[in-house]
Amino acid sequence: MLEHNPFGLNRTAHAIYWFSRDLAPNRFPLRRIALYIDGMRMLSLPSGESVPVLGQGTWFMGERAAHAADEAAALRLGIDLGLTLIDTAEMYGDGGAEEVVADAIAGRREEVFLVSKVLPENASRRGTLEACQRSLRRLGTDRIDLYLLHWSGSHPLAETVAAFHRLQEEGKIRHWGVSNLDTGEMEQVFALPGGHDCATDQVLYNLTRRGIEFDLLPWCRKQRMPIMAYSPIEQGRMLGHPALAAVAARHNATPAQIALAWLLRQEDVIVIPKAADPQHVRENRAAVSIMLAPDDLAALDRAFPPPARKRPLEML
Repeated sequence: MLEHNPFGLNRTAHAIYWFSRDLAPNRFPLRRIALYIDGMRMLSLPSGESVPVLGQGTWFMGERAAHAADEAAALRLGIDLGLTLIDTAEMYGDGGAEEVVADAIAGRREEVFLVSKVLPENASRRGTLEACQRSLRRLGTDRIDLYLLHWSGSHPLAETVAAFHRLQEEGKIRHWGVSNLDTGEMEQVFALPGGHDCATDQVLYNLTRRGIEFDLLPWCRKQRMPIMAYSPIEQGRMLGHPALAAVAARHNATPAQIALAWLLRQEDVIVIPKAADPQHVRENRAAVSIMLAPDDLAALDRAFPPPARKRPLEML
């Protein structure tokens, strides 16, 4: 397995601790609340490796050559600001997004935690190995930090997981996970040999898409496995909601920042908004510092109610 420096280059790390009285007298065990790197809160994958709670998505990048330089520049700015987890996929722009990422991380690979995905039609044992090799070539790197099955398809999950383990043995990926799998499919994954190595389930999750809170999110928490939330602002469609605007006004923030802060308040959720505009990148980074009050959360619950029953897993 390849070694990886989760702190990146020239970065400072600190942890916030609290003391709690043990049952034994005069004992105060030290417990870590959270690890921060350059002001960015981190969370631990099941392996123990730390990753930032806020990363960068790349869906819709790499689709137009005229925009590629600006997209890469936005990703580089994000890295500068501590958004060092970058999520991409072979599907995005038919590989074009991976090429944009390659440009953005050139000369900075050790600073970045790189995530990519294999399409379900390529997710046979052999197909996964070949798809990974193509992604590595487009990304201009020798390893992917986290490689995901984009969604389940006709190939058995056992074949895909076996391929992931082979790629780990070869040093081409460091961790593996899944995307868009509901609770029943996650149980199937965990029942496979080595299935408990699954690092995350990347799913559609935002204020308007709270269905996972009924059973999938609690299940993942029971396994101590974080989820990764894609489309955290519903591709902009939620931002005109008056309740979101009201909370944003109280915090002198944008509605998008409040939508991100609502997700980021949870300790086991990684959020991956896509931003190709430098101002949006900076606004996303600032959302990490927004602390929503109980009244804010209650107002958002009224406007965007949590699920009262099981819902089919939603996808975009």
